[in-house]
Amino acid sequence: MSIQLLNHEVKDDMHSTNRLMQEEPPPIKDFLFDYLKKSEKNIQELISHAKFSDIIENVLEDCFDKVISLGEREESLGILATVLLHYLLTNTLVSSQRKIECDGIQIDIIIPNLKTLEIDPKKTLIICIPKTIDKNTIEQKLNQLQKIQPIKENIWLVITKELDFQNKTYVIEKKNETFSKIIYDIVEFENIHGESKFKILRI
Repeated sequence: MSIQLLNHEVKDDMHSTNRLMQEEPPPIKDFLFDYLKKSEKNIQELISHAKFSDIIENVLEDCFDKVISLGEREESLGILATVLLHYLLTNTLVSSQRKIECDGIQIDIIIPNLKTLEIDPKKTLIICIPKTIDKNTIEQKLNQLQKIQPIKENIWLVITKELDFQNKTYVIEKKNETFSKIIYDIVEFENIHGESKFKILRI
């Protein structure tokens, strides 16, 4: 796919990001929206070269301290992770749904969608962003998700510090290589298991 086509899709994706921002607490929403808007040109340039780790590292370096000053730490960082992942997924043309329910269980992010989960769980990835560091609460959430996604390896976890879970885990903090690599891992998963007609981001 050409960079021109990617940039055309990006314009539509900013509208999707705007809708996402409206659902989050206003101070964090306003701060992240302003940051993404001001950084859009640089971010799109990095996306066109598949430099996703650089984007995430830059956002964390610039936004981490401010975001945690605007609310409770785990919740604030969970919002940052959700907003950033949604923005990058839509800009990289990876199909996803967020804040959606299945059998009464809320899913933070699902790739590509619920329909695929019902038909073929091995082609479906769920990303859990619990916005807490309480291990029991997280474990309960993971157990709930495994009722609808029986393949445990396809439930990934984004939290604020390393805990002893068997699920693939990404820690959102400054200078942490796990979270900065999450888009590479998602794209790799999608290229292997997905059916996207645009295989533009082969890692």
